[in-house]
Amino acid sequence: MNEMTLKQQLADIIENVIGTAVAHDDLLIESGLVDSMTAVDIVMAVKTHFGCKVPATEIDEHLESVDTLALFVQNNR
Repeated sequence: MNEMTLKQQLADIIENVIGTAVAHDDLLIESGLVDSMTAVDIVMAVKTHFGCKVPATEIDEHLESVDTLALFVQNNR
């Protein structure tokens, strides 16, 4: 899977959880688009879809944006 496809799939997952379309470089947590409850829903969906678990202590770091989440997924699949 290429990088753009991965980012689009992650953006789709996030949109399904929060109900709002996001760009790959939108700040998710910092901007308030994602809160602690939706962050958990997103990482659970990522685990189901891609088979990689985001450690609880690293959720804020990896959910900074679609770009940072894509990098995590690429490195942990």
